[in-house]
Amino acid sequence: MIEVKNIEKSFGDSKILKGISTVFETGKTNLIIGQSGSGKTVLLKSLLGIHHPEVGTIEFDGRIYSNLDDNEKRELRTEIGMVFQGSALFDSMTVAENVAFPLRMFTKNTKAQIKERVDFVLKRVALTDAHNKLPSEISGGMQKRVAIARAIVNKPKYLFCDEPNSGLDPNTSILIDNLIKEITEEYDITTVINTHDMNSVMEIGDNIVFLKNGLKEWQGNKEEIFKTDNQAVVDFVYSSNLFKKVREAYLKE
Repeated sequence: MIEVKNIEKSFGDSKILKGISTVFETGKTNLIIGQSGSGKTVLLKSLLGIHHPEVGTIEFDGRIYSNLDDNEKRELRTEIGMVFQGSALFDSMTVAENVAFPLRMFTKNTKAQIKERVDFVLKRVALTDAHNKLPSEISGGMQKRVAIARAIVNKPKYLFCDEPNSGLDPNTSILIDNLIKEITEEYDITTVINTHDMNSVMEIGDNIVFLKNGLKEWQGNKEEIFKTDNQAVVDFVYSSNLFKKVREAYLKE
């Protein structure tokens, strides 16, 4: 579990996060949504320790990040997996080498142990025949699965995903959503996803945090978001005619 308590973050005279408090639950897919400029990315980077809030605390299962010493922060970093927006694979490395990278960086595992773990996670994301391929030789959806395999190879407690469906077609996006949700539940991970994909909200939104102008405007799950009377949420999530019709049909049931 990650607990955020009243965090504030500014850049110069611009206050980006304005007293946000929330809980990201273990074993659930926690989504951060909101318009561009709402503070989503700054919140995600604050959780990752890239930005340091001036006010408030971020706790990882009771550990207050700002109170940790350098060694404790490094230890926490080994418990975190990250799926970047553009996958961020190393072009000159094979799929297997990309996935093995965190194990070589953060563990003292033998080559045999690394190979065994890489084989396992690539099988888990249905990429058993891609070990020796370069990222340029596989599709965007396969690259995203490699990125997920790399993110979970070191058995993280916390998984962060920045726009994991960016650039993917709708069918592949659904596959990636389902894979992230399955892995989250299977390994009991605290997963936090920064997304603008409303299909993800409807499909895997176990816990949804909606930001507006640096404030937490609303929080709930995928069922509650259909029924909310919060106008800011309704205007954002149901901005298209298709989603308006989906909501209307849901409310009539």
